[in-house]
Amino acid sequence: MASVQVALWVVVVLVVLAILFDFMNGFHDAANSIATVVSTGVLRPGQAVVFAAFFNLLAVFVFHLSVAATIGKGIAQPEVVDVHVVFGALVGAITWNLVTWYYGIPSSSSHALIGGIVGAVIAKAGVGALIAAGIWKTVAFIFVSPLLGFMLGSLMMVLVAWLFRHSTPSRIDSWFRRLQLVSAGAYSLGHGGNDAQKTIGIIWMLLIATGYAAADAPVPPTWTIIVCYTAISLGTMFGGWRIVKTMGQRITKLKPVGGFCAETGGALTLFLATALGIPVSTTHTITGAIVGVGSTQRASAVRWRVAGNIVWAWVLTIPASAFVAAIAYWVGMQVL
Repeated sequence: MASVQVALWVVVVLVVLAILFDFMNGFHDAANSIATVVSTGVLRPGQAVVFAAFFNLLAVFVFHLSVAATIGKGIAQPEVVDVHVVFGALVGAITWNLVTWYYGIPSSSSHALIGGIVGAVIAKAGVGALIAAGIWKTVAFIFVSPLLGFMLGSLMMVLVAWLFRHSTPSRIDSWFRRLQLVSAGAYSLGHGGNDAQKTIGIIWMLLIATGYAAADAPVPPTWTIIVCYTAISLGTMFGGWRIVKTMGQRITKLKPVGGFCAETGGALTLFLATALGIPVSTTHTITGAIVGVGSTQRASAVRWRVAGNIVWAWVLTIPASAFVAAIAYWVGMQVL
């Protein structure tokens, strides 16, 4: 990659913007980790956010940096990436996150970032500058991750119902109030492992493009890893209560056993995607799992209109953030 040395202050500003996005990612997606444990009454909101933030941070010791590599080197041709592309990508992603947070829509921070990169790169060099394999892999998992979450969540619910068929409802509730702490911890671990790496990847992309990191380095600088995992954990601690309400109450009414099955199915999906280096949406994944759990009771247990509105937000995320990113790219050309 032909890097171009630019003023340090420009790089610092963009790194700070990326860290802000990472914080917002945790803030925006806190609901994915804690909505079920809050809605089932297993943890109070304050306890839940600290619990989730701890496991977000713990993920730094668990997962390889495969997702960071995909974002940093697998979405756009390295030679077209510059400070204006990174600026456009981050502004596009942050704008979409703010809009969806304000309206309480559980959209994907991950796909907002992907859309931002796509929009800024197209504005600079056209569609040909994108790496098709990375794009299609990410787009495919817009559908695969919620479907996989749906299947695993519903299968877990059926399996648990069969295993505990002779137990009383009160005993089941008592057991799964404890077990839900395990499943919520696992989901928060997967959330931190997949989502923090996306910001690591875009900072890595920026550092390579500006000559502050070697293009052939196998891993990003250590400080980027520490800072990004810390930022997403702090964002989770502040939480996004508007979205918690949608995820934990409006899609379907959950009991501890349902929360356990949804979180376990979602966590398994995230572990698989992170191991494969695929940047997936934790929002899509847990929504699919919650719908899967609700549908095993009866179809009417799921508020399909709410779920349908969420799906529309999924569909619009990449093109909307890409559109904003393209505009921000041209603005960045003037100010950076």
